[in-house]
Amino acid sequence: MELRLFTEPYHGATYDELARAARHAEECGFEGFFVADHYHPMHYTDASPGPTDAWTTLAGLARETSRIRLGTLMTSATFRHPGPLAVTVAQVDAMSGGRVELGLGAGWFALDHSAYGIPFPPPAERFERMEEQLQIVTGLWATPPGERFSYEGRHYRLTDSPALPKPVQRPGVPIIVGGRGPRRTPGLAARYADEFNLPFTSPEQSADLFAGARAAREAVGGPPLILSVCLGIASGRTEAEIDTRLALLHEPSRLPPEEPLHGPPGKIVDVLGQYADLGASRVYVRLRDLSDLDHLDLLAAEVAPQLS
Repeated sequence: MELRLFTEPYHGATYDELARAARHAEECGFEGFFVADHYHPMHYTDASPGPTDAWTTLAGLARETSRIRLGTLMTSATFRHPGPLAVTVAQVDAMSGGRVELGLGAGWFALDHSAYGIPFPPPAERFERMEEQLQIVTGLWATPPGERFSYEGRHYRLTDSPALPKPVQRPGVPIIVGGRGPRRTPGLAARYADEFNLPFTSPEQSADLFAGARAAREAVGGPPLILSVCLGIASGRTEAEIDTRLALLHEPSRLPPEEPLHGPPGKIVDVLGQYADLGASRVYVRLRDLSDLDHLDLLAAEVAPQLS
């Protein structure tokens, strides 16, 4: 099981803070540094300097890191048109030397949209748009050089696209699809994704959702999905350290309630082992405080080695 980091710069972060955390994560040996793609804060205490744009940030990090994987959990299908998104992701993949992954979701947070003038369709339409975007992005990347790509859907139409640029990774950038829905999300992951991700679910919740994703993949065929989970984790060498980090994860917010995993490193390893027993091979650790690099050192030194 590999450890990756998941950051939430919409709480208020500068690019320099994100770059410092990403470089430190790479030095510690974390496998990935991923950013949420939101424009409006979810915690009531968030303030200046405001959000950073996910793909602008990743383009910068692509040039400031050399090994760590980079990506989004999740880019919202409501934020960008699929053609330009495919161009952006392919270009950042080239800038990183082939280290980028695209997490794509339907979008769910209404304030992202109302605060910045982004249309927010009903849920059914958002999922329709997400599926069309998955078809378009993967279709553009898979089109052989010199050939053209056309597409006609309910929401998007592409005519004779040159389907350029191509990502460094072939046949394309790995796709991550995730969510707690028992039907539509696993179905989309099975048809278009390389990885199925669960956000902040317990081992008990994860068992059924992972099983549903596996069954959906088996029904359509293809290699097994990579299974992963995103978790809030508060660890420490003392109870005071644990309590301080846990309090930050318990801040009042607009997010659905969750119970972060907390305790000394040994307890963290034991619970992560439960996810591994369910088939999860990746954990995205939620880094709420970008300045708390000591937490990364602890997880890298005393948790990650026991997961390999």
